[in-house]
Amino acid sequence: MVLTYYCAITMIIIAYLLGSIPSAVWIGKKYYGVDIREHGSHNAGTTNMLRVLGKRAALPVFALDFLKGFVAVTLIELLKYDEHVNDVWLINLKIIAVFAAVIGHIFPIFAGFRGGKGVATLVGAITGIYPPVVLLSFGIWFVVLLISHYVSLASMVAGCCFPILTLLFPKVNESIPFVLFSFVIAALLLFTHRKNIQRLRAGTESKTYVWRPRKVRIDPDKTDTQSHDQAN
Repeated sequence: MVLTYYCAITMIIIAYLLGSIPSAVWIGKKYYGVDIREHGSHNAGTTNMLRVLGKRAALPVFALDFLKGFVAVTLIELLKYDEHVNDVWLINLKIIAVFAAVIGHIFPIFAGFRGGKGVATLVGAITGIYPPVVLLSFGIWFVVLLISHYVSLASMVAGCCFPILTLLFPKVNESIPFVLFSFVIAALLLFTHRKNIQRLRAGTESKTYVWRPRKVRIDPDKTDTQSHDQAN
């Protein structure tokens, strides 16, 4: 039994360390020579990378943040081979691992405890528990983003819908810890986005466009030169 506790605590510590991998900070410094936390919204996350450095920088950040959350929770599955760990304890440990990974992202030990909001890591971690709820939440997030163009608003709406969706699915609504966990997650998202709420109310929140027509700038001098060359 002592070994079981030792393994469980080790897994939770690993979940925190995985969450602490500051992909946005490392990618920004390695490939662009900037600390993303000193630019834009000063947030070490996908959205700020997208606004400051573009899609090429944002996509790998999202992928890595999602993956570290997913791996942190999936590793807990190894404990199911322990005879002292039943299904109830397994899901409870997964929930603890979600919190550990997200806290690691928000307060990363590898980046001076200055991280991001943990949305991508949270999505990856919950996917490791029950993917259908995550897919529906992502659908809500995407629709709100397309309508409002605010990533923060989309994240908060999807987060608040998460406990509602949890109550609708039989496979998870029977787990009281998971239901409570879903409400805590919604509250946590609202808390980490409190500055975004202030900017939304003030009308100063930055917008993000999924599809935006590319504006081609025409240089009159260059056009005249080309026309002259063609005439000659």
